[in-house]
Amino acid sequence: MRGRLLHHRPGPRHRRRPRRRRARGVTAECAGVRLPTGGRTGSARPAISCTAILLVLLILPTSVTGSGVALPHIRRDTGASLDALQWVVHGYNLTFASFMLACGSLADRFGRRRVFIGGAVLFTVASLVSAATSDILLLDVMRGLAGVGAAALLTSGSAILATSFDGAARTRAFAAVGIVTGGGLAMGAMAAGTLADALGWRWFFGLHALLMLLVLLAVPFLPESRGAVTARVDSVGTATFVTSLFLLMLGVVEGPRWGWGSAGVVGLLAGSVVLMVAFVLVERRARHPMLDLRLLRNAEFMALCLIPVVVSFSFVILLPLLPNYLVAANGASSKTAGATMLLMTLPILVTPLLAAKLIRWGLTTRHVLGLSLVCLTGGVTWLAAVLQAGMSLTALSGPLITLGVGLGLNFGLIDGAALTVVAPEATGTAAGLLNVLRLGSEAIAIAVVGTVLVDLVQGSLGDGLGGFPAYRGGAGELADSVNAGDLTGPLSEVPADIRPEFSDFVTSGLTGAWQTVLWASAAICAVLSVLIYVMLAGPRRGQSRAAAGAEPRRDHRAPHPAGRVGSGPRPAAERTPEP
Repeated sequence: MRGRLLHHRPGPRHRRRPRRRRARGVTAECAGVRLPTGGRTGSARPAISCTAILLVLLILPTSVTGSGVALPHIRRDTGASLDALQWVVHGYNLTFASFMLACGSLADRFGRRRVFIGGAVLFTVASLVSAATSDILLLDVMRGLAGVGAAALLTSGSAILATSFDGAARTRAFAAVGIVTGGGLAMGAMAAGTLADALGWRWFFGLHALLMLLVLLAVPFLPESRGAVTARVDSVGTATFVTSLFLLMLGVVEGPRWGWGSAGVVGLLAGSVVLMVAFVLVERRARHPMLDLRLLRNAEFMALCLIPVVVSFSFVILLPLLPNYLVAANGASSKTAGATMLLMTLPILVTPLLAAKLIRWGLTTRHVLGLSLVCLTGGVTWLAAVLQAGMSLTALSGPLITLGVGLGLNFGLIDGAALTVVAPEATGTAAGLLNVLRLGSEAIAIAVVGTVLVDLVQGSLGDGLGGFPAYRGGAGELADSVNAGDLTGPLSEVPADIRPEFSDFVTSGLTGAWQTVLWASAAICAVLSVLIYVMLAGPRRGQSRAAAGAEPRRDHRAPHPAGRVGSGPRPAAERTPEP
């Protein structure tokens, strides 16, 4: 009997009990969200590591949104040209997006904690040098290096969270991700402006370095994990993908300035396409590719990757462009226009918690994400229907709040769900691919919508500008001015007695162009939302997940509803037996 007991293999019921107890461990507060601290001993390591990662996810969005606010201060101190100055922002954004997938793949191969440390050190050093230098070229280079560090931090940090928590704990962790990331986006520009005005622009970068030093102090508490593949790096695949994405992003960034039909932009985009084709061919032949192309056949994962595209064409395009419209068409001050945008950004601080509660109350992740898509599509449609020159804050508040709620409902939830429907050893790569599509779609949407707005306004104003011979500028110049939020300059060029009529003419053309763009964006969002919701349904009944392109997870513990994208009851094999 003793021999049989020593070699007895416990059944599934007995193997899962320790994991059940772990989910009931001591809890801690992390960014206002209650998280389990870990195992039966109540270790605080997961809470500390989660706090460190959340601090990173607070810093990175502020670096995206705040650096643009610091540009006027940097220009006054360095005397830099406008072109060189713009690369303080572009350099960070380009490398951030371009190195995302490569850093995720490296995290899976060499360890997520190791890549996280490397990213934190690189970001800290680049921020310190940025704060100390007065050379605009060195500042641009350092911002590019900071973008590489940010890519490493975001992909490895997301993977560490996904592999450190399960079920309800993962739901709370990624709800906290949504809150702090939303807070960084909502408050980044305001915090950067306040800091630059009070202490100088150098403190903006210096504070990032100081906060990242706090993150490095928490490194001993971070768990290490990696994928099953530890082969050498796919250097050819990495080089072709990074270069292809860099050329694409550079072409998109410079397209409005150089002209979309210019030889430079066409060459950049063509080179990007050629290198991407080469990347696919290399990955298909590689024994250990940087990106396992089978991941692209995972319908649920790809559906989750498409949600940021809806966000880009509904929410993101309004962040840099709508304030200019409010200044030009409503006569608002820059401060008032910026404050109005808080109607759209502040809900992001609250609604991730609402999403977590909805899941806890029985809704599946698919249904919550569907509600988010309805709000995003409905919000941009609502704005297209009510937009008019001189509209009141009350009329604006409804669609803007709806858009903010829509984004908040999926903030963090997408990341948690996307890393749940892939194999654990591929979480770094999955996080990289998700964020590549997120940042790439944002850059493309802003560039395309901005260009289309200028073209539409120019066409609209060109038809009637001959009725105002006192205005000596051209339609293109006038379109550029009003899209940048400057109507005062053109008005000063016409006699005072015709200024009201000229103002109505310009704002009418501007509003018509905006309505066209918003209706087109609403149509794009509607089509994508239906497609995403269908894809999130997962494989049909009787069809295996492998046949549907989903990678099986190594463990079969019952996930919290946040870890299950589709709806319906869980299979018996996935249910947790009662203790």
